[in-house]
Amino acid sequence: MADTKREIERKFEFTKASAARRGVPDLTGTAAIAAVCDQGTVDLDAVYYDTPDHRLAADGLTLRRRTGGADAGWHLKLPVSPGVRDEIAAPLGDTVPASLTALLRSRVRGTGLEPQVRLLSSRQVSHLLDAEGALLAELSTDTVRAERGKATAAWTEVEVELADGADPRLLDAVEKTFRKAGLRPSGAPSKLARALSETGAGDEAEAGAGAPSPAAADPGEGTAGAHVLAYLREQRDTLIAADPAVRRGLPDSVHRMRVATRRLRSTFKSYRKVLDRAVTDPIGEELRWLAGELGVDRDQEVLHERIQTRLDELPRTLLLGPARGRLRTWNNTRRSGSRRRALAALDSARYLALLDRLDAVLAEPPLRKAAGGRPERVLPKAVLRDFERLAGRVEGALAMEPGAERDLALHEARKAAKRARYAAEAATPALGKPVKRLAKAVKAVQSLLGDHQDSVVSREALRGLGVEASAAGEPSFTWGVLHAREEALAERSERELAGVWAKSSDPALRAALG
Repeated sequence: MADTKREIERKFEFTKASAARRGVPDLTGTAAIAAVCDQGTVDLDAVYYDTPDHRLAADGLTLRRRTGGADAGWHLKLPVSPGVRDEIAAPLGDTVPASLTALLRSRVRGTGLEPQVRLLSSRQVSHLLDAEGALLAELSTDTVRAERGKATAAWTEVEVELADGADPRLLDAVEKTFRKAGLRPSGAPSKLARALSETGAGDEAEAGAGAPSPAAADPGEGTAGAHVLAYLREQRDTLIAADPAVRRGLPDSVHRMRVATRRLRSTFKSYRKVLDRAVTDPIGEELRWLAGELGVDRDQEVLHERIQTRLDELPRTLLLGPARGRLRTWNNTRRSGSRRRALAALDSARYLALLDRLDAVLAEPPLRKAAGGRPERVLPKAVLRDFERLAGRVEGALAMEPGAERDLALHEARKAAKRARYAAEAATPALGKPVKRLAKAVKAVQSLLGDHQDSVVSREALRGLGVEASAAGEPSFTWGVLHAREEALAERSERELAGVWAKSSDPALRAALG
């Protein structure tokens, strides 16, 4: 069983030998630090694992097997933000625990994890306490020796790690004191990164990376193709980074991963003059499959939250029968197995093959003639094409009579809005403010269309809840009230859509793109 801890820390190194001889300054009186209590010295022996081409290190991840100290075992550290990492620990054993290898699957795939570096550290530990004796942070001074084959390196570093609930501003105060004493923030994000750098592993990895892609696969710096590929790489990286978060069940992780798949798929379609769709369409279909597998649990979660909110808004006089219990039973039944389905997809050979295909198409992209063109000539055409597609769907839907067919047409318009928005966002770094304004306008349209579709789905679910309640001999009145309210909300969304669309379809926005 793995345990998770959020680490908020800052690493420092001595700028001069004279400062190192003086040692770490006394932090008593810095910010809320009232006392510095020596905890003794401990010897640590850590072996760091990675792929031969150091994929984990390249993404800021570290996996180690460490003995010595109070937390001997396997530790996987995942970056959250600068200076913040999640450490996931598992019991000590001879092989990498399955709970940790699963979190690395999107990066490692079929490549094995092998020992790369051994770090031997002598750690002097002190506790930084406030006036009441509560722990604020742990101060560690590490004398490190790195061994990688015959290559070695040695250094001393100082680390301050906040205790749970401590004010992060403490680190700023400590840094100010340290700078005056000749210490500065470390230039390496981790011990592993420094060890690899100082033992020459980075140079070897670069030399062994293989020959560069053929010139024919390079669109050239500053071209339309270069901008599109940069956006696609960003989404690919987002998808891979979201994988361990989905496996851990972190909030919003499934949503982020699904959005990345949609952005990739939409960009392949929008920029078909840049990338050959004969190659990208099959990948797009696999992305659609992945989004579908991930979406079962997420869609139910969103739907349940919406209905629960509407139920909470009702006056007690309109709550007849065991409505809350009925909703809970309905939700548990529908969500049963949905998370297992998502995880099964992430563990499948099909998913890993999809990641490999994304890597391949980005390494040697199937470029078309327009890829070598200037961004300001190529990209606006794709953005405007998708915008005109959206215009046709919105205007066509609004011209229809209210009913199921109009609901379906508005749903199709929502899909077109997403594609137009993603196309505009992909082009924003190259085209600037005009396309950024267009993306913002389309996002407003997408939001209203999303509200409308959520209402459509909610009404279908509420009708089903009413039927279930009636069959069980419970009052169905409450579900009918909620159904009527959702109908009213959908009508309001449609009225607002007409006004928002009028602003979004301003000819000046289109003209600004040429």
